[in-house]
Amino acid sequence: MARYAGVDLGGTNVRAVVADADGEIRGSDKRPVPPDLSTGLPVTDAILDCLREACLAANASPGAIEAVGVAAAGRLDPTEGIVEPTNIAVDTVPLTGPIANLVDSDRVHLHKDVAAGVIGERYHAERNPDDMVYLTISSGIGAGVTVDGSVLKGWDSNAGEVGHYAVDPEGRLTCGCGHDGHWEAYCSGANIPAYARLLWNDADRPATALPIDEEGFDAVDVFAHAREDAFAERVVERLAEWNAMGVAGVVHAYAPLVISVGGAVALNNEELVVDPIRDRLDDLVMTNVPEVRLTEFGDDVVVRGALASALTGGTGDPADHRG
Repeated sequence: MARYAGVDLGGTNVRAVVADADGEIRGSDKRPVPPDLSTGLPVTDAILDCLREACLAANASPGAIEAVGVAAAGRLDPTEGIVEPTNIAVDTVPLTGPIANLVDSDRVHLHKDVAAGVIGERYHAERNPDDMVYLTISSGIGAGVTVDGSVLKGWDSNAGEVGHYAVDPEGRLTCGCGHDGHWEAYCSGANIPAYARLLWNDADRPATALPIDEEGFDAVDVFAHAREDAFAERVVERLAEWNAMGVAGVVHAYAPLVISVGGAVALNNEELVVDPIRDRLDDLVMTNVPEVRLTEFGDDVVVRGALASALTGGTGDPADHRG
């Protein structure tokens, strides 16, 4: 019996699912990205092990896999089948070649994680608008976009890097990409602590319950204290302003009917992150204001999108389902 697989390489975990030709998931596996890396090869090995275990759970051999969809966070090189990860401290991770060797098939479809996210939204949701965006606010910020039913990939498969919109003309914080003033430099989970420290110093270091000077200070602390600490509340308010500006830019660029939001920062803090975006868009957008909602698929939206890519020959279009 034919099987199809989806793989998601994130900054923290690797996920794999194996499904039958109807898209019913029969097996899955999840494991952490290996720590203390000098090259990307251990990450590739972890992906292959994850896919093997998902096959075992589905009572299928890797050779039974007809096609694999692969999603990865970072800068893709589709010609070489590799990714330069954004949140893993290695230069490159080989993807399509090793996976193709494991499953003995050249039907391996590589996507940015956010592109897989929007594929997952359209393929698996009850409503499948032809014009929508999947926006992730997590350790980084990015967007997968469909316009007129087609997923925007770009000539090098790297479309959707909206986290690198320049939102701060003063450029006071430097993004992980090396450039200043980007949306991601202020509002991503990895960079919120640095932004909080910047605001704290600007305000002459007011009293706060935030462990702002401690090594383990992170975005979770900011949101956890936002309802009881005036300074933490101020940080969250400023994040809301930047996020609304960024989303308004997405709306004006792509005219989506729906923006589905995922990523740990948004999923864990809807009232403090997503609701303020909804509240502000009317004042910022001169075109149609889209529905802004949390993804109903949680952390699985990207791996589900990767699976949908395998089931549709890489398009993600439900009409191309090959079951």
